Amino acid sequence: MKKTKAVFFTPEVERYNECLRYILDVGEMMLYSGGEINRVEDTLQRMGHAYGGEDVNVFVITTNIMMTVRFPGGVELTQTREIPNGGKLDFTRLEALNELSRQCCKQPLAPSRLRQRLDELEKIEVNPKILYLASMLSTGVFAIFFGGNIWDALVAAGFALIICFMQRKVADICPNNMIFCLLCSLVIGLGIGAIGRIVPVLHPDKIMIGDIMLLIPGLGITNAIRDVFAGDTISGMLRLVESVLWAAALAAGFMISMGLIGG
Repeated sequence: MKKTKAVFFTPEVERYNECLRYILDVGEMMLYSGGEINRVEDTLQRMGHAYGGEDVNVFVITTNIMMTVRFPGGVELTQTREIPNGGKLDFTRLEALNELSRQCCKQPLAPSRLRQRLDELEKIEVNPKILYLASMLSTGVFAIFFGGNIWDALVAAGFALIICFMQRKVADICPNNMIFCLLCSLVIGLGIGAIGRIVPVLHPDKIMIGDIMLLIPGLGITNAIRDVFAGDTISGMLRLVESVLWAAALAAGFMISMGLIGG
C-alpha cells in the first residue's frame, strides 16, 4: 500500500481542494440534470486526472457523489455531495456541461474560471414559451392518437398549460416528485372530470391519457434499465423504485379525482 502524507492547509493543498470542489460541482449539475451514472463517473474521473490527480476514485448513485483523489506529493482528498430531490431533467444544461468537461480535459480551466462557467450554466433555462407550446402540441396529439376528437385535443392542450405551470412553480416547493405527481394528477383529474360533466361531447378518458403523458416516468424507467445493464445496479434499482412510486402516485391522483367527481 502507498502511504499518504498528512494534509495541512497549505496553498497547494487549498488549490487541490478547490479543484476537487468545482469538479464535484460539475458532477452534481450533471446528475441533477439527468446525466447517466456511468457518464458522470467517467467525466469526474477524467477531470480529476486532468487537474493533476494521480489516482481518482468516484462512486455515484442517484442521490450522492463520493470522490477521492490522490494528488502529487501524497496529498489525498475526499469530498461527498448530496443531490437534493433526485434532480430534474434538463438536457440543454446537460449538453453544455458535457462540452465544458471535454474542454477541461483538453485544456484545464483555472478553478476561478471553471466556477464562473458553472455559474453561467446554472442560469440556462428553456424558453417558457417553447415549453408551453411543445406541451400543448404533444398532449393534443396523444389525445387524438388514443381515440379522442379535436375538442378533446384542445381541452387536453389547455390542461397542459396548467401542468407546465405547476411544474415550473409548484414542483420546487413539494418535498419530492411523488407528492408533486399526486397533487398534479389530482388537480388535473378533477378539472377534466368537471369539464366532462359540463360538456358531454368530450371524452374525459382520452383527455386524461393525453395529459398524463407529460407526467408519466417513461424516461426514468428507461434510465433505470440502462443503468442496470451498464453495471450500476444500485442506481438502476433506485431509479426504478422512484419511477414506480412516481407512476403509482399518478394513478392514485387520477383515481381519487374520478372517485370524487363520480366518474
